Formats: sequence, C-alpha cells, structure tokens
Amino acid sequence: MTRPPAVTLRGVYFDGHSSRDRAATLSLGESAQLTLDGESHAFAVAALGVDPPVPGVRRVIRLPGGARFETTDFAPLLAWERASGRNRALRGVAWLEAHWVSALTAVGLAFALLGGFIVWGIPALATQAARVTPRGVLASFDEQTLHFLEEQDFIGPSGLPRERQAQLQREFRQVQGWAGGGYPYRLLLRDGEPAGAAGVGANAFALPNGTIVMTDQLVALARSDRELLGVLAHETGHVTRRHGLATVYQGLGLGLVTTLLTGDLVSASTFAAAVPAAILRGGYSRAAESEADRVSADFMRGRYGTTKPLQDILTRLEAGADARDSEPTWLDIFRSHPVTADRVAALKALDAR
Repeated sequence: MTRPPAVTLRGVYFDGHSSRDRAATLSLGESAQLTLDGESHAFAVAALGVDPPVPGVRRVIRLPGGARFETTDFAPLLAWERASGRNRALRGVAWLEAHWVSALTAVGLAFALLGGFIVWGIPALATQAARVTPRGVLASFDEQTLHFLEEQDFIGPSGLPRERQAQLQREFRQVQGWAGGGYPYRLLLRDGEPAGAAGVGANAFALPNGTIVMTDQLVALARSDRELLGVLAHETGHVTRRHGLATVYQGLGLGLVTTLLTGDLVSASTFAAAVPAAILRGGYSRAAESEADRVSADFMRGRYGTTKPLQDILTRLEAGADARDSEPTWLDIFRSHPVTADRVAALKALDAR
C-alpha cells in the first residue's frame, strides 16, 4: 500500500471529561499531530479511531485516553481514508445514504432480486426437492394426507354400489399397467361431499406415492368410463412427474429453503396439512397441468385413438364450476387449473397430428 498523503484538518477538540470544545488542528501523516492552544501532541496513527461518515454530521476521530477531534473537512479526511484503507466498506454505505437516488435504486434492485427468487427460484428449488425426495418417504406422505382429509371431512367412504366400485377398479388396471414409473398405484373411491359442500366435490387427485382418489361425484358427472380413465391417466402424469410434491414444497415457500439447507425432510404430518392449500385449493401450475394432459393424451390416443372423452369431462367440470361461482368451494381443484378452453384446444391439436 502506498503511503497516504499528509493532511491537516481543522476542527474542535474535546478532552473526554467535559463538554467544552476547543479549536484545534490535526495533522495526519506518518504520525498524528494535534495542535491545541499553541501546544502540539503526537500520537501513533494506528492508535486513532476514525468513525464512519454520517451525512450532515461532523466527522469524529477518536484519540487515545478518551479524547476526540471533530471536523467538517470532509474531503481531505476522505482522501486520507482512501489512501490508508480506513472504513472502506462503511464509506460505501455512507455514499448510498448521501445519494438517495442510488439508494432507492439499490432498494429497488433488492426487491427485484427477491421477486425473481420467489417467482423462479422457489419453484426451481421445489422441483429439485421433489426429484430427490426418497421413495421411502412417499408412502408416509400418502397415509398421513388421507388421514388428514378424512379427519377434516373433505372425503368420506364411497356410496357407490360394490359392483360399480369393482368395475372401476378393473378398468383402472388398464391405466395402472400403462403408467409405469414403478409406483404402487391404487385407486380409492370416496365420497367428495361427506359433510356437504365443504368437501372436494366432483374431483380426482393424486398423492405422491401413486394413491389416486376419485370421488363419487366425479363418477356421477361422467357420461362414460372412458372419460374417467382419461382423468385417471392424467393423475398418473402428476405422480410420475412428481407435480404434487413440487406443488406442496412450493407452498412451503421460504421454509423450503431452510429444509434444503439443513438437509431435513418435510415431515409427513406437515406435508399432509399442506396438501389442501397447495394442491386442492391452489391447483397445479399451467406447465404441470399441460404435462399431465399430454400424458393422458398418450394413453387415450393409444387406447381409443382420440382425447375427446377427456375433453368432454373437462368441459363439463368447468361448467359445473361456473354454476357454483355464487357459492365457491375453496377446495375445488379444477377451478385453479389453466383455462379449460386452452387445455381442450391443446388436446384437439394433439388429435390433429
């Protein structure tokens, strides 16, 4: 480091014992020389303490023994600080304080970065967390989630006749054998309104380990079992792509960051409590729904040569949701899906290939 230039500062001296100030000069060079009432006192430069600058306030240089020297000769003191390396970081803070436009720009940039992290960073972290969640914990997630949904009367025992339930289970095996991914798929038929409109209604949703719940109300809404199989194939797409895990993790927000940094897994009970808010109320992202639609389209076109049954039930679900707008139910999963018209148009485009 080059030797800092010698500077002489004019200011006032306080002896540290009284509030009386006395005119003085302080020369800073190889040593510090304080001139006061015709007398000079020398100090080692290293023994001086230089307080960081505060806009509009005299600079303070602390002397040995509790005395201090205050000056408004900001420019020469700043030049000496730069040359000697004093208060490097704090000078930057003071500069921002003195230049409010720059300070506001810095605050705006900080908020922009935070917003970008929330919009893109957390979803990316959630997707990565979902990918690395061990298969061994998924069964606990399914079990605890089902317990929570039943305890809260979001779903209840199915009222469908046993013969009808057995028929749907046989038909589901077509989807189960096709879906792949090594998940232990199972279909649970449940009443979606065991305690009235507060339930999940006409709905189907997938849990992380391959448990798919389909409600009696959705079965009643369908005009053919092909429609139901299209919905079930769609739900297997959410399982294999781990959309449900990613959605719940994203719902945890900044808590997910702590989870990843500490290496702790989300507990099964925490996951279960987050499912209604994250999946059933909030729905999947547009990208997730579109991807699951394409999975279902592969199944439908391979079996029936068309995705029209899936298009039809999606349109009917949308109409049912519109009819309930006067009394919305907060757990209606399909209300939060991408615009149904866009999904149907995308399915028609796949059929046209």
